Formats: sequence, structure tokens, C-alpha cells
Amino acid sequence: MQRMRIRYAKRGRLRFTSHRDVARAFERALRRAHVPMAYSQGFSPRPKISWIGAAPTGVASEAEYVEIQLVREVDPAGLVAVLDEAMPPGLDVLEAVPAGTGSLAERVEASRWRIEFDGVPPEQLKSAVDALLAAERVDVERLTKDGKRTIDARAAVVAAVVDAAPGESAPCGILDVVVRQTTPAVRPDDVLSALRVVADLAPPVPAKATRMAQGRLDDSGGLSDPLAQDRVAAPDRQPAAPRSDAD
Repeated sequence: MQRMRIRYAKRGRLRFTSHRDVARAFERALRRAHVPMAYSQGFSPRPKISWIGAAPTGVASEAEYVEIQLVREVDPAGLVAVLDEAMPPGLDVLEAVPAGTGSLAERVEASRWRIEFDGVPPEQLKSAVDALLAAERVDVERLTKDGKRTIDARAAVVAAVVDAAPGESAPCGILDVVVRQTTPAVRPDDVLSALRVVADLAPPVPAKATRMAQGRLDDSGGLSDPLAQDRVAAPDRQPAAPRSDAD
């Protein structure tokens, strides 16, 4: 068997797709691309796929990760090509690396988000972010299937920087924020709620969030690449790629 770790993006209209629908699309693409998947045992065998920290519905991402198990070795570059071709537009396969030792999930403890606030001047956004960072605790409410739940959004925020969107005629503040993946996870919507609590910040149009990276926190508050160790350990040999329906 071979374990392959894949980074993919969720872009455009596909940001509104639920994780369940993304998983279904991914499984269909694996079948269409004739990827030699390993399957579980039992009455209803399922392809062996492990999802790592899937992005919530309504946000885009440039750094989603999934691990798959194969029954034979394949060429990572060839896998990216045939799998990306089989994916719907907006789900883009970016990279595949043979899995090294250790767990991929253990290498992911935080996310870096880019949140665009159309109609909000950068100075106003910075004032709100400064108030958030100065607070010891900011409780926000989240509606779950079990009712409303209160969480501390401030505790998960590691770092936050505000910038202006280049070339925009209308004001648009950009928030680059690193959020620790706690339990329960603090999502971009929770950060927006926290800014509303501490500074009454209410964007005139919904903010647009994109996950730019996931990884382990370093001493400076940055994120390490979770696939870096696997690239170093990847073998030099190039096995045959799976074939697509177009072959």
C-alpha cells in the first residue's frame, strides 16, 4: 500500500459547498480517474480517505488536506493531473506527496485566514482588531444543532494584522489572522462576531474569508508547511500514474 497526502483548494462558488458534498465530489473524482484506492473491509467497503481540518461551509481555502490509501504506488505528479481533471471547477488539486512517518493531523494546529471587509476602511478595521487583541476574553454565541453555545473567540487568536486591499477604489480592509484550532474550533464567523462585540464592527456587505495556510505554530506565530517533512522523505522513483477516463 501507499499513503498519499494531497493539498487542494476550494474556490469561487464552491466555497458554499458543505464538507459532505466536497467529500462526495472527491470520491467521484477518484473513481473517474481510476485511482487504485484501498477499501475498508466489511459489508459496505469504503475508500480509505482521511480528512484533515475541513474548512466550514461559506469560506474558500487554498490549503485543504486529505490523505488517501492506495493499493499500489503511483506518481504524485500524475495523480495530481488526472485527479484535478476529474474534479468539478472550483475544487483544484494542487499537490500530492507520498506520506512519510507520523500523523498529518498532528502537524496541523492552527490556520491563517485572509478576511476581506468590503466597505470597511482599514483604519476602522485596525481599531476593532486592536480592541480584540487587548481583551482578555471575548465570548460569542454560535448556533449549533443542540442550540446556542458560547465560546471564547479571543483565546484562539494568535496574531492579527490589518492591511488595505491594493488597487481598490472603495475602502476595503484586509485582516490576516492566525487562529489556533481549538475545541470547539473558532471559525472566521466567530472572529467577525468578536469584532462586533468589542467594537460594534458591522460590515455593509458580508466579509469574504479564505484559508491561506494550515500548519504547526512556530515561535514567531507563523505556520510550518505540514507536507515539508513528506517532501524530504519522498522517494526519487516515479511509479506509473493512474489513468483518467480520457486515456
